[in-house]
Amino acid sequence: MEKVKSDKRKLYDQIANICLPIFTILGFLLTSLKLPQWGLASNLFSEIFWLYSSYRAWKQADQIGIFVTTLIITVILIGGIVNYWLL
Repeated sequence: MEKVKSDKRKLYDQIANICLPIFTILGFLLTSLKLPQWGLASNLFSEIFWLYSSYRAWKQADQIGIFVTTLIITVILIGGIVNYWLL
């Protein structure tokens, strides 16, 4: 049972390690290309992986600052999405 948990965690880590930089960089790139609404959407999607990674860092290495910062950035990105997409 413990082996299955470990394998799932490794898979989640691998997915996060691939998707986190791809969507974060894509978000910055789209914003710099004057497509801020799409940049915000990409960065908000990357927050899924940031939240997972920062939560793991908090629990494993007691680095709560990374997790708190990620939560604040997520709220800011949601505000940007509301501003560009809904208002």
